[in-house]
Amino acid sequence: MSSVAVAHHEHHHDTDSIDVFGFWLYILTDCILFASLFATYVVLHHPGAYGPDLKEHISLNYVLVETFALLASNFTFGLAIISMKKNKVQMPLFWLVLTFIFGAIFVGMEVTEFVNLIEEGYSYTTSGAASAFFTLVGTHGLHVSFGLLWILTMIIQIPMFGINQTIKRRMVYLGLFWNFLDIVWIFLFSIVYLMGAM
Repeated sequence: MSSVAVAHHEHHHDTDSIDVFGFWLYILTDCILFASLFATYVVLHHPGAYGPDLKEHISLNYVLVETFALLASNFTFGLAIISMKKNKVQMPLFWLVLTFIFGAIFVGMEVTEFVNLIEEGYSYTTSGAASAFFTLVGTHGLHVSFGLLWILTMIIQIPMFGINQTIKRRMVYLGLFWNFLDIVWIFLFSIVYLMGAM
């Protein structure tokens, strides 16, 4: 192997290491962000807090459908990753499109929930507790929306470039991000909706 090839291989390896480090650094900062938002929500939603109680406005059945939509999107994304091992474009694209649809259903339901809450008089300016709720749930929804844009980008890039190492690496990063959002939502569903309904 020539010195140029060795140098190119080492440069490529260093770039991959920096990418991995940068991505995990981003996930860590997101963990800190959501931990801060959860802490704020818990502090402001104590018994006797000012303003209307969230419990009166929660529809657990609606949020459960929302949850299944997000979990289904995670499942179909996993199938997209598995189907990439055959290096064929059609199946990963099919599963990615399904992932996008389930994710879009989740975001659509969340926006509808926000609109309904505001119409019922539970808006961002109602109380500190309401502000914490909208900020926490809205931040998660914004992350899912960015994830949908990323999925859309991959749906465009896969037919253009095929299943190569770069595409596989981007899909792995996207999968980690999408899984992270599911984990955050499970905490959010448990703390905000289930505990809030009690």
